[in-house]
Amino acid sequence: MSEYQFYEFQAVDRPLTQAEMTELRSYSSRARITPTSFINEYNWGNFKGDSDEWMEKYFDAFLYVANWGSHRLKFRIPVRLLDSEAAADYCTEETFFFHSKGDHALLSFFSEDESGGWEEGDGWLASLAPVRNDLMRGDYRGLYLGWLLAAQQGQLDDDTLEPPVPPGLGELSEPLRGLGDFLRLDEDLIAAAAEASAPQSATALSRAEMERWAAALSVEEREGVVVTLLLGENPHLSEELKQRAMRELHGEASSGDHARRSARRTVGQLLARAQTIAAKRQKKEAEARAREKAKLEREQAEKREKHLVSLIGSEESLWLRISEMILTKQPRRYDEAVSLLQDLRDVADLTGQGREFISRLWVLRLENTRKPSFIRRLDKAGLMG
Repeated sequence: MSEYQFYEFQAVDRPLTQAEMTELRSYSSRARITPTSFINEYNWGNFKGDSDEWMEKYFDAFLYVANWGSHRLKFRIPVRLLDSEAAADYCTEETFFFHSKGDHALLSFFSEDESGGWEEGDGWLASLAPVRNDLMRGDYRGLYLGWLLAAQQGQLDDDTLEPPVPPGLGELSEPLRGLGDFLRLDEDLIAAAAEASAPQSATALSRAEMERWAAALSVEEREGVVVTLLLGENPHLSEELKQRAMRELHGEASSGDHARRSARRTVGQLLARAQTIAAKRQKKEAEARAREKAKLEREQAEKREKHLVSLIGSEESLWLRISEMILTKQPRRYDEAVSLLQDLRDVADLTGQGREFISRLWVLRLENTRKPSFIRRLDKAGLMG
């Protein structure tokens, strides 16, 4: 069996230097290396580096996919933009955890599922990278999804309480939906969790609030912000200012603070609710399929009836065509003859001439008893009653 492993690293906050790119090249002669990425696929052999060490030293995002069902995703985030105490509420032993080193925290998501088919990793990280920006803005929906995977995979006891439910679980962005897909989360379980989630707007700052907060800053501080922005000295300045504004205006640094006010459910309650949601969804889908099937059958019946009505009055010419088709002794013509006989039977039913049709069909059968291939088709169609 072929082996497939895909590794992708992204440098977001700063590009790699030429010296760093040269150092990375020493680990692989085949990898695609740019100032912002390292990408390699392995069909034999293994990655010679250490993903955690590379994240600490070079990169801000990492993704791994293997054809035996392993999915891994890692983000490096400045510790000043992550409430470590709040993030710890979502940590599990296997699906999501983080550790801090120096000025950064490394968040890791793991999903293992050997039941899936062959999957490739190219393109995943580009769609998931915005989740890192969400986390740096204090949006903890991604962390909750990491915890939810542990509940789904049976790694938590039924009486384990869920962590704080962040707002906006019921209105996931495309990157967050992508994270759910990458972790192979059950959509019904996400829907169950979202029932206790406040709207995302509950923690958003309005433009008027931002303007009021900015106006309260001293002239020197506003000038410092502008200069820092122009010089590009802090790539996370926007996130830092938003979190600070939220704290000073509402006493909330992140959606995690807002989530702490919500009631907690147990893992067992979440799983049971997901089953109920799944049953209702499946029932609605089955009803929709039944309605669509009934509609299609009505349309086909109406089309069939119009076709049969159009044949009324041309029965004799159809019998003649059938005889000519049978004389060809060609299997394809036999099939066409049987199809026309089915039309004649249904026309006879419409016009009340069913007995006449059967009598004529018996004569046709007797005339062609030496054509077993035609007779088999006739019998299979059930036209003799």
